[in-house]
Amino acid sequence: MKITDLKPALVWQCFDEITKVPRPTHHLDKMREFLMDWAQRHGIEVHTDKVGNVMMRKPATPGHEDAPVVILQGHQDMVAEKRPDVKHDFMTDPIVTVVDGDWVRAEGTTLGADNGMGCAAAMAVLLDNDLVHGPIECLFTVDEEQGLIGANGLEAGFVTGEILLNLDSEEMGQLVIGCAGGKVTIASLPYKTVDSPSNMVYHIVKLRNLKGGHSGMEIQLGRANANQQICRFLWEVSERFGLELAEIDGGNLANAIPRDAHAVFGVPAHADEAFHKYADDFNAMIHAEFKGVESDDFLFEVTHVETPASVIEKDTAMKLISTVFACPNGVQGMSAAIPGLVETSCNLASVKMTADNKINITVHQRSSVDSRRDEIADRVKALFQMIGADVSFDDAYVGWAPDPNSKVLKIAEESFEDLFHTRPKVEALHAGLECGLFLEKMPKLDMVSFGPTLKDIHSPNEKANIESVAEFWNLLTDILRRLA
Repeated sequence: MKITDLKPALVWQCFDEITKVPRPTHHLDKMREFLMDWAQRHGIEVHTDKVGNVMMRKPATPGHEDAPVVILQGHQDMVAEKRPDVKHDFMTDPIVTVVDGDWVRAEGTTLGADNGMGCAAAMAVLLDNDLVHGPIECLFTVDEEQGLIGANGLEAGFVTGEILLNLDSEEMGQLVIGCAGGKVTIASLPYKTVDSPSNMVYHIVKLRNLKGGHSGMEIQLGRANANQQICRFLWEVSERFGLELAEIDGGNLANAIPRDAHAVFGVPAHADEAFHKYADDFNAMIHAEFKGVESDDFLFEVTHVETPASVIEKDTAMKLISTVFACPNGVQGMSAAIPGLVETSCNLASVKMTADNKINITVHQRSSVDSRRDEIADRVKALFQMIGADVSFDDAYVGWAPDPNSKVLKIAEESFEDLFHTRPKVEALHAGLECGLFLEKMPKLDMVSFGPTLKDIHSPNEKANIESVAEFWNLLTDILRRLA
């Protein structure tokens, strides 16, 4: 079975078209061109702005012209993550989709249902002439996953509606009315190299196949952070035996919990046998610690390598290892206002060596309280400044404060109860949405966010529940009918 065989047909057909378009964050020229061409092929009014947002309009169903204009909003980009063994170029290759029982997934990569499914639902509304609705504006923003550039750059008047349905949530049965804000900290540590000492035995340590996931939606699950666990191991090895570090690399995107990391290092030759015993013990220890949290088949592996030509100067290497090991990571505080909601978190996202002899460390902070977001970012800054790193902030965005008296929320609740005979969960998220930025620019907006059930987004295990896509479509079209 292919995804084009699934129901509702229009949604899955539109999603299938989207999966064929390369659209990693910050590389959306092909996606924007696709959307513009798609609208013109179907005779739909379409506009784009200077940052690359695309907006399409559909007139109201006859007799409903006086209904309020409703904005359907999703983002064009996807998180580009793949398993290390998978050959896939996100700049050129289509996503290979698989119908797997009750779910749709991709072959070894992210699926891009975040937020391709929201975009596909909006496109299906534009195509379906059997629906009842008022005037529709579909807004497809750019670069939501890093920088919220489309929402930040949205110009006054590009959209005119005062009701916005954000189609970027990942749990069917949930109506979202608030989200956290965030900020990215980037520490850049210069380093020098020296010739590799000859009295050392060199190894590569690899940590692979952790679950990773969305650093907002899944940070509370306690999953292992590959960067921190690698540096934990290196720090312990240094304390026990001594260590020379030649290479380190881990993680990828700021908003994805790192799944993979590796390091090349040396230990004194006389301690090699004891070192290997400790490596075995460490392997058993972290498998025991993360049992039930990570898959049992995640890999921790240490193997011999040839002596590298050079290593990182020892003082700098140890400062790096110690600081990454000590860096705040995971949940930093729970909300006092909303029981069970993560208030503040840190994701130690990536450690990367550059060609100009710098090591860049990226940390993503989130909080539903802007001052706490800034505090944890400043703590990370202070930590890395202590070891001589240059530290900057990027991609700061505000949260979306819940409005429990929202009129569109009440309509969405009534629709959900009538369709599914149960009450929806009305919640705020620790993940970031663009809604806070929209509200800054358009203070009269009334908003709610919802979507189908997606699991393990921002990781190669991402999958979309088939039944929930039909429920999501029914809810969306019923809310539009009620608003008309």
